Amino acid sequence: MNSSKTEIKLELSPQSRFDLIDVNRSLQENFGDVLNGYRRVLYYSYHTTAGYFEQQLCRRLLNNRDRLASWVASFQRLFPPQADYRHDQLQLRSELSEEQRRTEPLNGDSHLTFIGSGLTNCVTYRNHGGKPVYFVDLDGMYGDTRRRRQTTLLGYDRETVASEFRLQVPVSNHPIDSVNLKDLRLGFFDQLHHLLDRHQIVRGRVDLALQPDETHAGLTVNEYETLLMRHDLREVLRNPFRFMAEKGRHMLGNPRAIPGKAINYAKYDLVRVVNDFLDAVGLSGSLVERVVDKFLAVPASRFLWMKRSVSLLVSDPEGKGRGRIVDGTYQSPILVQWKRARARTRDLQVRLVRFD
Repeated sequence: MNSSKTEIKLELSPQSRFDLIDVNRSLQENFGDVLNGYRRVLYYSYHTTAGYFEQQLCRRLLNNRDRLASWVASFQRLFPPQADYRHDQLQLRSELSEEQRRTEPLNGDSHLTFIGSGLTNCVTYRNHGGKPVYFVDLDGMYGDTRRRRQTTLLGYDRETVASEFRLQVPVSNHPIDSVNLKDLRLGFFDQLHHLLDRHQIVRGRVDLALQPDETHAGLTVNEYETLLMRHDLREVLRNPFRFMAEKGRHMLGNPRAIPGKAINYAKYDLVRVVNDFLDAVGLSGSLVERVVDKFLAVPASRFLWMKRSVSLLVSDPEGKGRGRIVDGTYQSPILVQWKRARARTRDLQVRLVRFD
C-alpha cells in the first residue's frame, strides 16, 4: 500500500544542447516503480531553459519523441542561436561578475523558445504507469560543459482546493510590459506563504491563471533578467520574426520589420516553420499557404504558444512541517502583456491546492 504522497528528486544528465529525457525511465532505473500506484504525478523543473509540456499537448503529439522534437524545432527556427539577443551581450549585464561573464552561457534563444513554445516549470499528469514523460532541455550543454539538471516528481492520489481568490496585479501603461510576480514590493509570495501556513498545506500546488476576460496577456515562469524581459521579449512581442529575420542575412537590412519586398523572403522561411508545426500535429501540407498567410497577419498573441496559467510546487524540503513554494535559483512567475490593460491592472485567479 502506497503512502498518500511520495516525492523524489532526480538528477538528469543531458547528452546534447537540445535533449528530450524520459524522466519516467530515469525514475524506473534509479527507484523502480515507486510512483506507479498513484493516480497523479506532478513534475517540476528547477530551470528556466528546461521544463515540461502539458499532458494535453503531449497527447495531441501522440507523446511521440520525434513529434515533440519537431514542435520545439519550429520555435527554434524563430529564435536561432547567436542572433542579436541583448541577454547575450554579457558586457551589458551589470549583475554578472567578470568571472561569471567568462562562463555565462549565451542562451537568449533558449529562454525565448521556452516561453514561446509553451514549456513550463510545473505540470501535473494523470499517471499512466511507465509511459514516457519528457523533460525538454533547450540548453543542456554549453561548449563542452554538460549542465547539471534536477527535477522533482511527486506522486499523489487526490487534491483539494483549500483557498481560491482573485489578485489584481498592477501593470504600467506601456502596451508591452512584463511584471515579476516574485518582486518583494508586490508582497505576493509573502501572502501566499501566510495562506499556506493558515491552511496547513505542506505539499501541494499554487495555480495562477489569467481571468477569461484578460486578453492580450500571458504567464510564464522564467528568468526575470532585465535585458531578456525588457528588450528581447519585447522585440518578439512586437515582431515574432525579428530574430529569425536577423539570423538569415538574406532577409533585411533592418530586421525589426518585414515590409514590402521582404515579405516573400519571410514567407519562404515561415513555410519551414509552419511545416514543422504541421508535421508535428500530423496535418496535411496542403494547408501551408493558408496558414502562412494567417500567421503573417496575426499578432504574437496567436503565433506564440503563450500560456495563460502556470503552477508552482509547494513542498517541505527541509522537513519542518511547513509548506513553502519551491523554485529554482533564477525562476520567477512573470505576467506578460502585449496590449494595454483596460485599467492599469490585470486580474489573476489564484488557487491553493492541497495534495491528499
